[in-house]
Amino acid sequence: MFGIESLSGNAQAAAIVAAVIGEALVLNLVYTALERVAGPALTEAVTGS
Repeated sequence: MFGIESLSGNAQAAAIVAAVIGEALVLNLVYTALERVAGPALTEAVTGS
């Protein structure tokens, strides 16, 4: 899909590791933003205060 399979063994491993780390960073940013937006409302709904 990204042409990673055309790289050599070490380069392919490095590209996959970089892709996984990049995905983790993006997911962390999205979940942090979601928690900041929805967190207080959900906490209030659960605790009732």
